[in-house]
Amino acid sequence: MRKTAKEWKTFYSDPEFEQNYTYEGHDLGAACTEDGTSILLWSPVAESVTVRFYHDGESEDSYRTEAMVKEGKGVWAYRTKEVLHKVYYDFELSIEGKMICSADPYAKACGINGKRSMIVDLKRTDPKGWEEDVSPAYQQEQIIYELHIGEYSWDPSGGFPAAFRGKYKAFTCENTTLDHDGVHPTGFSYMKKLGITHVQLMPVYDYGSVDESKTEGEFNWGYDPVNYNVPEGSYSTDPRNGEVRIKEFKEMIQFLHKNGFRVIMDVVYNHTYSLDAWFQKTVPWYYYRVHENGETANGSACGNDVASERSMCANYILDSVLYWAEEYHIDGFRFDLMGLLDTGLMNRIEKELALRYGKGEKMVFGEPWSADETPMEKQAVPALKCHVDQLDPHVGFFCDDTRDAVKGHTFEGEEPGFVNGGEGLEEEILASVRAWCGPKSKVKAPSQVITYVSAHDNWTLWDKLSLTIPDEKERMQANRMAAAIYMTCQGNLFFLSGEEFARTKDGLENSYNAPIEINRLDWKRAYEQYELTEYYSGLIHLRKQLPGLCDKSENAWKRIQNRWKTDGAVGFTVDNRNERAPSRWETLCIIYNSRNEKFAVELPEGKWEVLLDGYSSNLWRDPFVTEGTVKVDSHSVLVLGQTGK
Repeated sequence: MRKTAKEWKTFYSDPEFEQNYTYEGHDLGAACTEDGTSILLWSPVAESVTVRFYHDGESEDSYRTEAMVKEGKGVWAYRTKEVLHKVYYDFELSIEGKMICSADPYAKACGINGKRSMIVDLKRTDPKGWEEDVSPAYQQEQIIYELHIGEYSWDPSGGFPAAFRGKYKAFTCENTTLDHDGVHPTGFSYMKKLGITHVQLMPVYDYGSVDESKTEGEFNWGYDPVNYNVPEGSYSTDPRNGEVRIKEFKEMIQFLHKNGFRVIMDVVYNHTYSLDAWFQKTVPWYYYRVHENGETANGSACGNDVASERSMCANYILDSVLYWAEEYHIDGFRFDLMGLLDTGLMNRIEKELALRYGKGEKMVFGEPWSADETPMEKQAVPALKCHVDQLDPHVGFFCDDTRDAVKGHTFEGEEPGFVNGGEGLEEEILASVRAWCGPKSKVKAPSQVITYVSAHDNWTLWDKLSLTIPDEKERMQANRMAAAIYMTCQGNLFFLSGEEFARTKDGLENSYNAPIEINRLDWKRAYEQYELTEYYSGLIHLRKQLPGLCDKSENAWKRIQNRWKTDGAVGFTVDNRNERAPSRWETLCIIYNSRNEKFAVELPEGKWEVLLDGYSSNLWRDPFVTEGTVKVDSHSVLVLGQTGK
């Protein structure tokens, strides 16, 4: 009689199981060096395990099988002095008397579509100079730019070689230009000019929603994990060769670092592509949450919430993060639906990264929400927004309060925000400026806050504004205002690639599996909307000179002073001094005017340099001086700076 999901849950929840089968080693999976090969699998409920070897990762029958030996803590092992580099493998397990075939949940390489695991000597996948690869030094501010591998280079206008479009290899192309005209930069040169510091890659682990054997017509964002520790094959030039995706991924990171960009990886540990997964096949129901009535938890809206609070599941997620950081030199991790993971695990991840690389060296942040409730065990606390006070100050979260205050409700298209006609939002905007820190706040410091108004989810900023502002000229003014507001708030800055040139998806709210023609990054538009792009670039370069806004410390909110509000307008001053080096402006005065008419404001005493207004973000390069009363244009932001007296 086979156990039900509820019976498995009871079995795993027994403290005796925890004591007998929690394996603390970090060597699960296949390891291959010049000294030999080892394969270790954790499956404490298996009666027997056989490892099967193949010459390819797709179709050929196994050419050899070996019985694995059961060792302590539920680990099965096969060891040999043979160097089995590039050999594919999977397992045949007997569980409750039934024979089950499974790939390796701990695999570091795989064949096409991830169906078979592959043994790999990782040293052989290192590109030339990989050992010398280092992350760029931190700048004054973190400016995170969200990119999808396929979207980045697919459009021919980007000037990338045809063979590399939509691939990792596109990131090895430097000095690309629009339609190869040699004049208008795309890719790295464009991003450098824009001023971003971090590239956040949407899912790049092996996922299941794209058929890697097809060269056209396949697109997905990739939030459907299959092999967590293997790069996605559809972005490689040869998905059938398990080595290629690894080497090309490393080359991509190497070139991003070389060109001054740190790299953040979007990770989805909260669910798998389906329940027909290696987790479920090797240890049934251990890695998944189940309600008391036996139903599978669905807080992810994908039908299979991962049980992060269970010891071996937590160890798996931690080891996976550390593996990407060590083997691939990843600089940070963005956690999808972080609210489905527990605060204990998130703090543990931050702690282990800090021990290895230094406090704050690797960014850790995520979405502090879930699609629905999930039944956590062991009195675990979900990493939701309401529990941010239980997270380490270096574990960050996306601030939807700022996002919605600026542009309007993210799900209700016609519900406006401060920049597009919303009323009564002045207090929320002033709270956003302080990254929601201050007395009685659960937010510990701006280091925790990701300040943004657009990401891959939901409408682009331009499409959202289109729903509330029909006139394109007025919409463009609102777009500039939205950018100027969130880029003059404290916190870590983040935006979707193309937001800076009014990126549109033709009004489609959720484009996760829409054709690439809808999702691609339109490099021509970057120059068609040149004035908006320049406005973003000027904002970013100005932001890096404003330590009062870049400060991530616990008391940074105290720099925001003299706050005032009236209907449709708010203002404040900023203590912009810098302890380490003189600041160009010791005090800032910032005013947001969302009214339909100009708004007169009496400035604090003294002379002020005008750094930015609603039309130019580059006034700071050669500022003019004003004093007394200023008139702030409608639907615009005014930033002024005062030097020391």
